Amino acid sequence: MTVEPLPRILLAPMEGVIDHTMRELLTRFDGVDRCVTEFMRVSHELLPARVFHRICPELAQGGRTSSGVPVYLQILGGDPTVVAENAARGAELGAPGIDLNFGCPAKTVNRSDGGSIILREPQRVHAIVAAARRALPISVPLSVKIRLGFEDRDKFLDIVSGIDAANPSELVIHARTRADGYRPPAYWDQIALARSVTDIPLVANGEIWGVGDAQLAREKSGTRDLMLGRGVLCRPDLPRLVRAADLGIEQNALSWDDIRGLLLTYLAVTLDTYDARYAVNPIKQWLGYLRHYYPQAAAMFAVIKRILDPEQLRQAIAGDDNTASIAA
Repeated sequence: MTVEPLPRILLAPMEGVIDHTMRELLTRFDGVDRCVTEFMRVSHELLPARVFHRICPELAQGGRTSSGVPVYLQILGGDPTVVAENAARGAELGAPGIDLNFGCPAKTVNRSDGGSIILREPQRVHAIVAAARRALPISVPLSVKIRLGFEDRDKFLDIVSGIDAANPSELVIHARTRADGYRPPAYWDQIALARSVTDIPLVANGEIWGVGDAQLAREKSGTRDLMLGRGVLCRPDLPRLVRAADLGIEQNALSWDDIRGLLLTYLAVTLDTYDARYAVNPIKQWLGYLRHYYPQAAAMFAVIKRILDPEQLRQAIAGDDNTASIAA
C-alpha cells in the first residue's frame, strides 16, 4: 500500500523581515518543511563567499536551521550567465537548493532589472532558469518563484511554459500580478491553469492567513503544497496548525503568553546577531504583524514603541516593570 506524502509547507522569503534569526525561531515549530533566504542580488559578477554566508548563515551548519529545516539560497538577477555562476557557487558552498526570484514587486529592484519586471519577457525567464539548471549539479534542486505576471496575466502561461522547458524542480506561484501588489484577493484559481502547460510540482502562495485559507487555496489551485509568508508572521504556529489539520488531529493555537515568550527569545537571538543599537527594531516590526491576530500586540507596541534600550524592552515584554501591565 502506497502512503501519499503529506503536503509540503514552505516558509516564504520576505526581504527585511524573514532573515536567518526569524527562520531560526519559526522553524522551532513543527510544520515548516523548507525555508528560502532573502534574495541575494547578482548583477555583474560572481560574488565572494562571505556574501553567501551573510545572506545564509545556515551554510555553516549544512544549509539547515538548528531544527534541521533546509534553507534554499534565493538569487535575484537578470543576467543568465551571472545568475548561473552564482547559483553554482551557492551549491558549492553547501546550499541544499537554489531558488530564483521573479516575484519581487519592489520598484527599486524592478528598475535594476530584477524581480517581477522580467516576467514581461517570458523568453528571458526561460533563459535565466535554463542557465541556472545547466550550471547546477543534477542533485541540487532548483526552484523558481513567480507572480501571475507584471501588469496583467496575459503572458502567464507563456512564462510557465518557458520555465517548464528549462526543467526546474518546482515552481512557486504567488497568485497575484506585480500590479496587484499585496492587495486581496489572491487568484488561486489561476494557478490551476498552469497545469495545462507543465507537470512540474507547483506551490501556491499568497493570502493564506489561516487553516481555512490553506484548504481553499489548495482546492482552487489544484496543488497541495503551500508557501506561507505574512500569515506565519501573524500566527507563528500557522504551519503547525495546517499540518495538524492535514493529519486530522487537534492542535491548540499559541496563547498570548506563548507569544510573549517567543518575543523574548527573538530579542535574545537578535542581540546575539546584531548591534544592540538595532536589536529593538525587529521586535517592533514583528509586533506590527502579530497585532493582526493578537490584539494584545497592539497594546504592547504602544508601550514599547519609544524604547531604544534592549534591556528595557526585555523588561517590558516580560512584565518586569509597571508599564508592561498595559500589554498583559
